Amino acid sequence: LMGITKASLATDSWLSAASFQETTRVLTDAAINCRSDKLAGLKENVIIGKLIPAGTGINRYRNIQVQPTEEARAAAYTIPSYEDQYYSPDFGQATGAAVPLDDYGYSDYR
Repeated sequence: LMGITKASLATDSWLSAASFQETTRVLTDAAINCRSDKLAGLKENVIIGKLIPAGTGINRYRNIQVQPTEEARAAAYTIPSYEDQYYSPDFGQATGAAVPLDDYGYSDYR
C-alpha cells in the first residue's frame, strides 16, 4: 500500500507524474534520461490536449491519420541554403587581430 504521492510518482508516464508533485525533478529526470511518454493514460492525453484513449467511439478514432496541407508540408521540408542569406562581401575576411578596447567607454556597464 502506497501513499497518494508515491503512487502518482511511480507511474511509467513521466508526464502524468510531473502533473502531480515534484514537477521540476520529474521533468529534469525525464530530460536527462531521454525518456519518452507513450501517452497511454487519461491524464497525460488531457494535459497535451489529445483525445483520450477511452469511450465508445475509440475504435473509430484510434487509427485516424491527419495529413498536413501542401503549404505545411512545403514549409516543413524547406532547407535554407546559403543563397537565401545575406552576407556582406567581406564576410569571413577578418584579419584575426585583437580588438582594442582601451578607448571603449565602460561607464554604462558598471
